[in-house]
Amino acid sequence: MAVSYKKLFHLLIDKGMTNAELTEKCGFSANIITRLKRDNYVSMDSIEKICYALNCCVDDILEFIPDEKR
Repeated sequence: MAVSYKKLFHLLIDKGMTNAELTEKCGFSANIITRLKRDNYVSMDSIEKICYALNCCVDDILEFIPDEKR
């Protein structure tokens, strides 16, 4: 099962926030944004920071995709 962070980037657009602003607000490196864009592994600590910064829940920023839909 894979994870997709497309919902996060749609949420950022809706909130009018740039990737750089999210990085600054969460206090992590730009490498995390790159990992999110590529749907790579991101720690739960980073996910928690994003949810706190955007005042949202985990299901608002990511979704699980079954292997057959990859």
